[in-house]
Amino acid sequence: METIFSQVEKSFLKREGNYEMTTRLPYILVENFPKLGLMTSLRFLEWVLENPEGVISLPTGKTPEYFIKYTEFLLENWNKERGEEIRRACGLEGDRKPDLRGLHFVQIDEFYPISPEQHNSFYNYVDHYYMKGFGLDRKRSLLINSDEIPLANGKHHSDVFPDSQVDLSLIYREPKNELEKLQQASILKINDWCQNYEERIREMGGIGFFLGGIGPDGHIAFNTRGSDHHSATRLTPTNFETQAVAAADLGGIEVSRNRLVITIGLETITYNPDAVAIIFAAGEAKAGIVKASLESEPSSKYPATTLQKLPNARFYLTTGAANLLHDRIDLYYRTGPWTHEKTERAVIDLCQKIDKYGDHLVMDDLKNDPYCSLIPGMNEDTVQSVKDSIEAKIMKGIEKEKEQVFYHTGPHHDDIMLGIMPHINRQLREASNEFYFSVLTSGFTAVTNMFIIYLLTDVKRFLNASEIQMTKYPDFFEDGYKLKWDKDVSHYLDNIAAKNDDELKRGISHRMVRAIVDIWKVKSLEKLFFTIDEILSILRKSYDGSQNPPK
Repeated sequence: METIFSQVEKSFLKREGNYEMTTRLPYILVENFPKLGLMTSLRFLEWVLENPEGVISLPTGKTPEYFIKYTEFLLENWNKERGEEIRRACGLEGDRKPDLRGLHFVQIDEFYPISPEQHNSFYNYVDHYYMKGFGLDRKRSLLINSDEIPLANGKHHSDVFPDSQVDLSLIYREPKNELEKLQQASILKINDWCQNYEERIREMGGIGFFLGGIGPDGHIAFNTRGSDHHSATRLTPTNFETQAVAAADLGGIEVSRNRLVITIGLETITYNPDAVAIIFAAGEAKAGIVKASLESEPSSKYPATTLQKLPNARFYLTTGAANLLHDRIDLYYRTGPWTHEKTERAVIDLCQKIDKYGDHLVMDDLKNDPYCSLIPGMNEDTVQSVKDSIEAKIMKGIEKEKEQVFYHTGPHHDDIMLGIMPHINRQLREASNEFYFSVLTSGFTAVTNMFIIYLLTDVKRFLNASEIQMTKYPDFFEDGYKLKWDKDVSHYLDNIAAKNDDELKRGISHRMVRAIVDIWKVKSLEKLFFTIDEILSILRKSYDGSQNPPK
């Protein structure tokens, strides 16, 4: 089937230059994340001009950040010099400005149950960015609002599911008590609501423009790996990969692993045979699942393969997200000058492909490989040259440095500790080296509220028992708290080894006290108790994943 690209798509294809496309779904490449947002925005507005009363379904989360920004910018500057310049350069001609008020919007998915007032609910996101930001008509929209989904006896979800956990096994088993009877009846009503949601989408002719990201397991919406390609809107659990991604939104894996979701199905997306369905992905972390989704036959293992039935389905990708595609690998080897880096990659990839150690490779292995056969002057020493260069890199990595300044950054402290701690320890032993660390994780997604509540409860217990004796020192709240921070770590580690749980907690409590005194500038034991109670009060009133005040 010949792919027909829109004018906007043609302009971006032309920018990237001609490249062979052998995948089962077409894709368009851009250099970076902002350009991905620009291309997606322009294609969306191009479609809206042709379908002013069409049905759209747009994503939530971090991936659409630039899509939203560029859409708002272009709408505000449509006939202004800068906006017009961008439009015309990207194939979007004409002066008629798109009017989004006639569109019908379909929310893709939502956690269940979750209050729509929470900033981390998708309903809240949709309301902020699409209803208000894009000016969409709420009356023309299908939204997933947990508060408005009817439950048994007219009750609210907080009464029916007090711990926010929904047990789907109640559909098939007998309830054990009155609460489970209520929950069973409510789950069936939720299923009815989902069925009605699906029917309303189909009554509109299905989704005309779908834009979505792709998860680490390949999930589209919340259709995780293994989802039926004929699936419809439903209440469903998720898998670990999806829960790990959602943990940042919900305030920790402890919360996300127990939270169900309502999602449109894969057939909801493909119901309209003329639908424009775009999956966009950025970064090398997505390269593996992008390759599998674009190069595999239709399979429930890769949900995005269901889009192969749509002639207007596309992947919009950054070059990083596309770098494992066969097309891109082939282009890498067959264009530009040949380098030793290419030789290394070709030989190492060959070892993986045919499951052989480098020492066991023979000349015929190299000659029969499509990329190793391109190595200039290939001979019996080729593999040895690769081994030598790899060994040299390893030796350079373990070389002891002197008089160096090291600056380590990481999105999470675990990345530094688990990834490069042995190397850091080796370099730390050299007194002439300097080390600086930046942990760039936002605190409200790093740990759960309940975890901090448990820690602070322990702190109060030890303080009341006079077991944090350093607080008794006369200068502790002035300068004493700054001393012996490393002792807290030793205290903690020693008691892990000793399997002494109470002393382990006391070690953590020492560090918590020092941190509170330092951050809140506490000047007395009385003020310390007051500050701890204040923090506990804030956390107990906060929902998981909420952005707590900085102090």
